[in-house]
This record gives sequence, C-alpha cells and structure tokens, in this order.
Amino acid sequence: MIKLDQEENEILEAFESGNVKQAKNASETQKRHKEYAKTMFQKDARINIRLPSKDLRGLQKRALSEGIPYQTLVASILHKYVEGRLHENGS
Repeated sequence: MIKLDQEENEILEAFESGNVKQAKNASETQKRHKEYAKTMFQKDARINIRLPSKDLRGLQKRALSEGIPYQTLVASILHKYVEGRLHENGS
C-alpha cells in the first residue's frame, strides 16, 4: 500500500467527503494536457547512440527504480532538455 503524506491525505479526505469542486476551466485545461500528452508520446523518429556501458547500467537502474523502461527514461530526459526544463548542474 502507498503511504501518503499529510497534504495528500488532506486532498484525499476532501475528495472522499465531496468537498472538491471542479475548476471553472477544467475542460479547457484537460483538453490542453491531452494534446501535450499526445504530442509527447508520439514516436515518429528513431535514433541509435553509443554510450559507455557504465552509463547504460546507470540509466537502467534509474529506470527500474522508477518502474519504467530505460528507453522511456532516456526519451523523457531528452524531451525535458529540449523543452528547457532540464539543465546541467554547474558543479
């Protein structure tokens, strides 16, 4: 069973008690996010790369801990970088 933090418990309690109301622009937001998801998961190109075995094993371990295939993790990292949401640490 998944353990929830305090904020998550409060949200769950509000939902279960019927105190959660839909946002005014919920359908618009949902439509926009569906389009984002459709675009993000559209796979229409293929690449082959060579990288050190150590890095591949590290990616595979990280993906396993996240519960996703390592190719999906790599694609997600690349997508975030291209979108400007992933930056190299300056250290």
